[in-house]
Amino acid sequence: MQPAVPTLPIVVWLAAVPLIIWAYLLLFRGGFWRTGVRLPIAPDPGSWPSVAVVVPARNEALMLGSSLPTLLDQDYPGPLRVVLVDDHSTDETAKVARRLGAQPGGRVVPEVVAGDEPPPGWSGKLWALAQGIGAVSSSGSAVEPTGGLRVPEFLLLTDADISHPRSSVRQLVAWAEAARLDQVSLMARLRVQTGWERLIIPAFVYFFAELYPFRWVNRRGRKTAAAAGGCVLVRRRALESAGGIQAIRGAVIDDVAMAKALKGSGSSIWLGLADEVRSVRPYAGLKDLWDMVARSAYTQLGFSLVLLLGTLAGLAVTFVGPLAALAAGLATGASAVALVGAVSCLVMGLTYIPMICYHRLGWWRAAELPVVACLYGAMTVTSAWRHYREGVAWKGRRYGPVNE
Repeated sequence: MQPAVPTLPIVVWLAAVPLIIWAYLLLFRGGFWRTGVRLPIAPDPGSWPSVAVVVPARNEALMLGSSLPTLLDQDYPGPLRVVLVDDHSTDETAKVARRLGAQPGGRVVPEVVAGDEPPPGWSGKLWALAQGIGAVSSSGSAVEPTGGLRVPEFLLLTDADISHPRSSVRQLVAWAEAARLDQVSLMARLRVQTGWERLIIPAFVYFFAELYPFRWVNRRGRKTAAAAGGCVLVRRRALESAGGIQAIRGAVIDDVAMAKALKGSGSSIWLGLADEVRSVRPYAGLKDLWDMVARSAYTQLGFSLVLLLGTLAGLAVTFVGPLAALAAGLATGASAVALVGAVSCLVMGLTYIPMICYHRLGWWRAAELPVVACLYGAMTVTSAWRHYREGVAWKGRRYGPVNE
């Protein structure tokens, strides 16, 4: 008789499932956990193309004082224009923008465009962007140093809560020209000052990178496409070739939709983490952060209940499974199960530490990831509930459930 081949108990195999998942994520998910994809320092181009900055703004009077002056004081050597589209604000957004533009010291005077209400089928932000792009494309836009006018070659689409360093436009354009890119986008640094911001924000960027590994996005010939809507530099002609803003007019996750349209039409795109481009928007409590995630989480799943259930199961197995295996192994004396769970926890934490360090927080916060994953699962359920109950709501507008 041949000796019996020892087999591992089924409980060990079950405990190994999260470890297998984490081994894949660590080794084969495009290095999503690495934070080294930053804007390279590129040489100056032979000539500087014209750029129009378009800022959609709805009820952003409190944000503009920290963001708009950084755009008006850019050190860009070429023709530059800044257009702010007041998207039917009920506060003093337009008034604040004009006052900031009248202050001495700025190199550019902003043009404030009064936006119309979006037509049916348009999201508010995309309609505001379309109006801003239409304004700069039809009126000649950027002023040459010689006094002439030029239709912009590049559009910088940036949110009203984004603060830029003086070299921002110059560095974005230099990299786009040097690498022959049609879109360059930076994931702006979000605030991590409050306790809830420190807990939620690093995971927000981490999960985004897990969904859209930056290295895959930046690889020509790969279908993965994404952008960060707070800072997107795009060639005007490339955007027009992809169908323009009209092609994605109803998108809630507009930055990813634009990137997919551009890459799908043959454009080369690039996405990285920002060093100095920052969001100045505060999130006072958990509710503000919850609403930020819930606004688009179910949209990301294509409004599919099957994907929602799969996502919740995946979050539980991937992020809670390692802790469950470790605890069960220790409680029952099953050393093999405890060992597998411990290794899974270690790998999970190691993938999160770079993102924690990028946000200049203590590495020990990597232990919070399972808790945050549970919160994100609850936010996704909230997103689905709101979708079927009242539709997508943002900035005081409701777009209605998709199935209506």
